[in-house]
Amino acid sequence: MPPNSWELGTTKTLNRHSFIRATKRFLVLLSLALVLVACSPANPTAPGAVVDGLGRSVNIEGIPQRIVSLAPSNTEILFALGLGEKVVGVTEYCNYPPEALNKEKIGGYSTPDIEKIIALQPDLILANSIHAEEVIPALEQIGLTVFALAAENVDGILEDIRMVGKITGSEDEASKLATEMENRIEAITDVTKSLEERPRVFYITWHDPLFSVGSETTIQELVQKAGGANIFQDMTGHKTVDLEEVIARDPQIIIACTGHGSAKAEPLEWAKEEPRLGVTEARKSNRIYQIDADLVSRTGPRIVDALEEFAWFIHPEVFGKPKGGD
Repeated sequence: MPPNSWELGTTKTLNRHSFIRATKRFLVLLSLALVLVACSPANPTAPGAVVDGLGRSVNIEGIPQRIVSLAPSNTEILFALGLGEKVVGVTEYCNYPPEALNKEKIGGYSTPDIEKIIALQPDLILANSIHAEEVIPALEQIGLTVFALAAENVDGILEDIRMVGKITGSEDEASKLATEMENRIEAITDVTKSLEERPRVFYITWHDPLFSVGSETTIQELVQKAGGANIFQDMTGHKTVDLEEVIARDPQIIIACTGHGSAKAEPLEWAKEEPRLGVTEARKSNRIYQIDADLVSRTGPRIVDALEEFAWFIHPEVFGKPKGGD
């Protein structure tokens, strides 16, 4: 017997109410899902396009799991961020931290072995400005992801650390490290910025021929932050200097960079023994110091160690000997 009109109307009404209830439940569940997504941490697996130190846009797809470092400073940053287990290759000069010595070697700093790098199957290669012209194009040509760091000063080093944290999913660790470094820097500069006496400092990069540093260098910045005055601040970059000019500018403090090559201590020994330097105030007061080349030449976390060493050399009356200092 076919349903009457009342039955049909009742059925339609019930179906409409069921549809409305189902729709409401769906909207509630959808709203809850959207809230959960909004409250959940941002997806750390796709940094996407990021600009590196050379101004290049580099697409980072996912969190890198196999990283090759083409510079000792890069290696030190990676390990300082707790990424040592993800580092699969380093240069022959990557000697810090000690764990880096156990990593696969991919050649020299300026002459990495492309075939060795390929064999390691990295999903991220951290390069340096020195690799811009030949190495980076060669690696990118075969489809490898290369991100370059190119810090030229202390602020640039802090920026590099934060950037490496961003592209490796270690932003919290990078922020913590950079903040700790900034606090240590400020502990020195808050004191030295008000000091009236700024001793004259002669920094020796090498002694034969005699090399020093001028403005637009990290070392010049370290001398300034530590409360000193570089006697060659009127020149730019790393250049040879004349010994007679050094004597004429009469440094009160000499800092010799040691650790380069096989003759590691020669600049220090030369500064202490060169007869013509005997007339300088630094020699007369025996204020000749050595600094590890790795500390001052690597644009990584240990640059603050170098600053603390400089502060102690230049103003021992204010700053104590750094922990672990010689």
